Amino acid sequence: MKKRFTEEQIIGFLKQAEAGMAIKELCRRHGFSEASFYLWRSKFGGMDVSDAKRLKALELENGRLKRLLAEAMLENEATKEALRKKW
Repeated sequence: MKKRFTEEQIIGFLKQAEAGMAIKELCRRHGFSEASFYLWRSKFGGMDVSDAKRLKALELENGRLKRLLAEAMLENEATKEALRKKW
């Protein structure tokens, strides 16, 4: 899924709002909704770009580990099923 804005851009938008730019004006100028702004603020509020990069890396690692766990559980279940049929 391609996102329109990078984490760095989003954090920049949040910093502009913190600096006093009106949220409606910020949204209009950059072409996103207020709902998106508030969603981003709940996720990235108070972060620096390095924090966002670290968060993204952790989310990717978490996804990888979940896939590995699912594969291991599937393999385990297949092995159990094969052993049940054998006896």
